[in-house]
Amino acid sequence: MAKSYVKFEVSKEVADKALEAVRLAKQTGTVRKGVNEVTKSIERGLSSLVVIAGDVEPEEVVMHIPGLCEQKKINYVYVPAKLDLGKAIGMSVPCSSVAIEKQGEAQGNIAEVIAKITGKSSGEKAEAKPEKKTEKKEHKAEAKKEDAKAVAATN
Repeated sequence: MAKSYVKFEVSKEVADKALEAVRLAKQTGTVRKGVNEVTKSIERGLSSLVVIAGDVEPEEVVMHIPGLCEQKKINYVYVPAKLDLGKAIGMSVPCSSVAIEKQGEAQGNIAEVIAKITGKSSGEKAEAKPEKKTEKKEHKAEAKKEDAKAVAATN
């Protein structure tokens, strides 16, 4: 029976890609493991992908993570077993959730997983992130120019 916190079904192919992304990110990037660390990573907006096990007991342990991800506009995916998730990050014990912060060599796998779960092509998603950073830089530059004009006007 599906858990109440599992909001959508994930194919075995997508789950395997997500686990492979976690493995690669663990080796070449940065991951946060466990509910507390994942929650902090999401709240701080550092996560690029959150992976949640689909067999967590009690459900209340991870029930807040999907809603928090949606609120912060962070992509998340489910994998069937917490034991598999634990093994993917090199632990001998089960792990209920993992947040990938710095993607490292897992960037391609993460883009594929996000494309499958959101229905967008990986090219659309890959272009979206740099544009946001550019917009922020442009906004900061405009704000500095306006501050300089205001200072000049008062002098």
